[in-house]
Amino acid sequence: MASFLKAFNASLVRRPMLTQCASSAVMFGVGDVLAQQAFEKKGTNHDFLRTARTAFYGGALFGPLLTKWLDLLNRLRVQSRVREVVYKVWLDQTVFTPGVIGFFFTSMTLLEGKSFFDAQERLSNAYAPTLVRNWGVFVPTQILNFALVPPQYRFFTINTVALFWNAYLSSVNARNARAADADANAEHAVALEKVEAAVVAPVDGSLTAVKA
Repeated sequence: MASFLKAFNASLVRRPMLTQCASSAVMFGVGDVLAQQAFEKKGTNHDFLRTARTAFYGGALFGPLLTKWLDLLNRLRVQSRVREVVYKVWLDQTVFTPGVIGFFFTSMTLLEGKSFFDAQERLSNAYAPTLVRNWGVFVPTQILNFALVPPQYRFFTINTVALFWNAYLSSVNARNARAADADANAEHAVALEKVEAAVVAPVDGSLTAVKA
């Protein structure tokens, strides 16, 4: 463990962006595995493509955003230490978080091959409750993070706490995807029934006329 931490620290110094993005990809991927196996009980029916999409989002999309955002917050200085922590947490949870939650659901919907309309539908169902639950988890986390953790480890602290949060996000996203697919299938079935009724009705009418 000590050798791993030493190698991790050295990598943070040499390649901070790459190291943090790689750790984010791992944490998001592990979070999805946890969601599918521990919460959804999928067993051998594990959706590996879903895990790959989630890990890709964590490493290629979320990782760079969080790295740059924390760099910005770390450069902010306020004379009072308490005010500095409060100001950073307030910015993080009122500016960055609302945008990144919307970005998550939109990105994951598009990565599934669906449309912006589908993304908007998913946001309307999942955005508000997810944001509120995020505040419950990350407001206290970020208070401790900005108050006690050295700047170079804040990204890793967030991702460690976010392991279970990522599992929750993955489950919410999958649940909304399944609900949207079910609604689409139901609408397709209703439309098909209407078409069949429209086709059969004239035929029945014609047969009646011939018999008369």
